[in-house]
Amino acid sequence: MKNYRIYIVGAIFLITGLAIGWLIKPTPQHNQEEHTHTGSEMSASNQVYTCSMHPQIRQNEPGICPICEMDLVPLDNSMANDNPTILRMSEEAAKLAQIQTFTVGGDQQNLNQQGQMEISVDGTVELDERTIKSQTSHLPGRIEEMSVTFEGQYVSSGSQIATLYSTELLAASQELLTAAKYNNRVQGLENAAKQKLKNWKITDAQIQMILTNGVPMETIPIFADHSGYVLEKRVSQGDHVREGETLYTIGNTGRLWLIFNVFESDLANVKKGARVSFTTPSVPNKTFEARISYIEPLLNSNTRTAVVRAEINNTGNQLKPGMLLDGVIKPSTTTADQSATSSLTIPSSAVLWTGDRSVVYVQVPDTEVPSYEFREVTVTNRGGGYLSVSDGLAIGEQVVTEGAFAVDAAAQLNNNFSMMNRIVKIKKNMAQDVVPSYIEMTPAAFQEQLDLLINSYLQLKNALVETDGSAARKAAVQFVSDLEKVDMTLLSGEAHMYWMQQLKALDSHGSMISESEEVEEQRNQFDFLSQALINSVKAFGTHEDTYYVQHCPMAKGNEGADWISSEKAIRNPYFGDKMMKCGTVKLELN
Repeated sequence: MKNYRIYIVGAIFLITGLAIGWLIKPTPQHNQEEHTHTGSEMSASNQVYTCSMHPQIRQNEPGICPICEMDLVPLDNSMANDNPTILRMSEEAAKLAQIQTFTVGGDQQNLNQQGQMEISVDGTVELDERTIKSQTSHLPGRIEEMSVTFEGQYVSSGSQIATLYSTELLAASQELLTAAKYNNRVQGLENAAKQKLKNWKITDAQIQMILTNGVPMETIPIFADHSGYVLEKRVSQGDHVREGETLYTIGNTGRLWLIFNVFESDLANVKKGARVSFTTPSVPNKTFEARISYIEPLLNSNTRTAVVRAEINNTGNQLKPGMLLDGVIKPSTTTADQSATSSLTIPSSAVLWTGDRSVVYVQVPDTEVPSYEFREVTVTNRGGGYLSVSDGLAIGEQVVTEGAFAVDAAAQLNNNFSMMNRIVKIKKNMAQDVVPSYIEMTPAAFQEQLDLLINSYLQLKNALVETDGSAARKAAVQFVSDLEKVDMTLLSGEAHMYWMQQLKALDSHGSMISESEEVEEQRNQFDFLSQALINSVKAFGTHEDTYYVQHCPMAKGNEGADWISSEKAIRNPYFGDKMMKCGTVKLELN
């Protein structure tokens, strides 16, 4: 019962694969009498049992895996072939796995609907800042009346918005009357007085009214210079204002800005002119379209997003500033570029690994039974549920998009190449955001075991700092021993599978260090070991301690290499006393 529970926790997603393992037969097999043999050599008719997690474990009777203590399952070799990268399956097994495929570089119509990457974004509606205007007072005075009484009020250009009492206006208009009286004696005096009033935007008609009536003006109406909605009201009736002081600001909603947030990883696929379609809960059952007109040059370091902007004519005033938007950006490309990009674009569900070297399964054409080839591809861009690959696929090939995990599980059971059954190489240029995070679902007990493993690793690191090959070998032996004590059954699902991938690298490179007598070779393997451990700490977290990822740019022939330290001070394990302090703190892990 205990082993059954362990199996469910550690390999629940392999159930389909196990069933496939039973079904991988091209034709019905005749019942054969089972024979029991002893000795090291077994007849082909004997049943062999293996571990779904560790296919290298083989024995001729049921039992448990000596590594992970899972129940051993029967191994069916009826579909074996000479090429370990190709898995042959029966029709029944393929149906059970519900395998679906995607044609790489298929017909253009299909590519436009499925192959072109679409980037999902969220955003808001905002006013076009170019329409925001300020209404100012053209002369000083006191506001006698104010017709703009609240923010959000609509104001039409030319309408009266206030009445201003101004002693300066009273004095200037009196100067005009005096100048007109003595204009014959002092030529130009009247024109100077008129110009002073005109500078306050007093109209010719108002000036003529002062001259005709012979009465100075002390109050004057203020008219709106622009149309729009009042965004901010600055003054009220009875307030004193200075010349040029803002009474309110207005904005126009006839043309609006659409502000979207695009993640850093998607920016390469967003260009000016790209189409964006969007919806808003405020206008149900309607999809709007616009084009990207601006991409902000700065990135928000907290959210790792950049702002992109589109513009739209607000017909019928359906959109209002502040509305939330759900959008999809469709990259704008020429037909030739689109064809080139689409031919190397596959759904993200086809990829079983998240690094630059990713695993897919390609359907082998013209075979008697369904056959799938293990293939590594180079992932370059990701976004909108699709990935772009630059190497490993050809136009016209069928890549498995649904059922890929089941195919991989069946391949593992049959000791074919699989996601876990391959040489693990840690890539230097793997982006930091590639490492998945399972911290929230990782039990504290597993994090505590990871802390103990890091302690052994630090002993190994310190030995290399001292350039002590003998001590490094002993520390590596202890590291591998502690690695075997890590209880992988504490993890489940994808987290379990990711740990298995790192475990293979940790065990492989740790063992190589323990077997090597040359310090430089130990340091070379220590680099790969460090990368796998850094990935593990990023993915699963630690219990209490804080660690520092440190980087030496000159290690490994100037390729650069990382390591983990428990303190910020640099003590370089790749050079020792030759360049003890060469390096920087690259990342803090806690």
